[in-house]
Amino acid sequence: MPTCALHPLPYHADPATYFSRIQGAPGAVLLDSARPAASRGRFDLLSAWPVERLEAAPGEPGRDYLQRLRASLARLGHAELPQGCPLPFAGGLMGYLSYDFGRRLEQLPCGPTDDIGLPDAQLGLYDWALISDHQACTSQLVFHPNLPDSRRKTLVQCFEAPEATLAGRFRLKANFASDLDAEGYRQAFQRIQAYIQAGDCYQVNLTQRFRAPCEGEPWHAYKALRQACPTPFSGFIGLADGSHLLSFSPERYLQVGDGQVETRPIKGTRLRASDAAQDAANARELLASAKDRAENLMIVDLLRNDLGRSCRIGSVQVPQLFGLESYPNVHHMVSSVTGELAAGKDCLDLLAGSFPGGSITGAPKIRAMQIIDEVEPTRRAFYCGSLLYMDVRGNLDSSIAIRSLLVKDGQVFCWGGGAVVADSQWQAEYEESIFKVRVLLDTLQGLG
Repeated sequence: MPTCALHPLPYHADPATYFSRIQGAPGAVLLDSARPAASRGRFDLLSAWPVERLEAAPGEPGRDYLQRLRASLARLGHAELPQGCPLPFAGGLMGYLSYDFGRRLEQLPCGPTDDIGLPDAQLGLYDWALISDHQACTSQLVFHPNLPDSRRKTLVQCFEAPEATLAGRFRLKANFASDLDAEGYRQAFQRIQAYIQAGDCYQVNLTQRFRAPCEGEPWHAYKALRQACPTPFSGFIGLADGSHLLSFSPERYLQVGDGQVETRPIKGTRLRASDAAQDAANARELLASAKDRAENLMIVDLLRNDLGRSCRIGSVQVPQLFGLESYPNVHHMVSSVTGELAAGKDCLDLLAGSFPGGSITGAPKIRAMQIIDEVEPTRRAFYCGSLLYMDVRGNLDSSIAIRSLLVKDGQVFCWGGGAVVADSQWQAEYEESIFKVRVLLDTLQGLG
């Protein structure tokens, strides 16, 4: 079996030390566990100069695009890592699926205005990566067997050279403004409540979009935001048209390793408090909230069904229900759903049967997505999609792209949302949609 070559480098907990050298390169991608400030993630992956870029074509069905991804992995070729090496990536795909990629998988109306023009999906095929393992405290270059020796030497020289200091800055030219004012949000909320009261649905995620004119280097914005909001599913991607995706997500979507599947939906949020006693009280209130537990349970049931489309019958389990995860600005209620891929199924089948993630749509999923199309004035684009990698051995890890921004055509976009259920109050949901992203908005507004 072809085996990847490894080249050790000095370990750095912050991937910016290495990624700064390639962040302007074509196809530069960083999947970042936000160490050392964050504590949950184990690996950082970064790469650039993909062998090919695969973008969803106009009108292309979602399953056809996923089949193209499967074919590209086959062209690169299966490879293993040296025995005993725990690294999660042996070459393969990295990139994003937008929320609107779901329109290519499910029957939905035409939807709201697409005023951004972001491709529904764009992934690169990479034959090398620099991976840091924060448990073993190692940083290593991983070379797929197909990577020519000359490119291996060039990459080693790139990352062994002294780190260069990058000049530049990022700033907003005006403060963020929402595309949906409080009255518009209230009206959308009431339309959702009417559907819930009629028994048409049980939960719908309602989102508002913020935007501001900007100039400068998105990488500098990412570094400032990473410091303010360290989360284990962060990421930075440079797109083919010069746009950039910046994500600071706390939420895993799907992980697959050796055929074992896990998803970790977040439903339920409380603000952190500077006073330790009040902060602990906020966390206890979240865990005791019947409303938040009901929201979380609805999504757990939805995801059990989604995973059941691709997992072995009887293998889907819920090993954690209503757990607590705390981040610099919020506490979250988190559950875990696991399964085992059925014979003949792979991670792309799993994506086809479960995308987009249920935690950011509602229940039942397709009806919730139809209602979202009715009440939100613009498409979500990257928001609530996924940053992900798929390697040539069949491994997958992916996030739900919440707490995320898009820098495109001189504007920066940011989205905030939350679940609406029968006993929701519109003012509280409106405020929650803002405080979830307040740290991102305030940090960028403070850059000069």
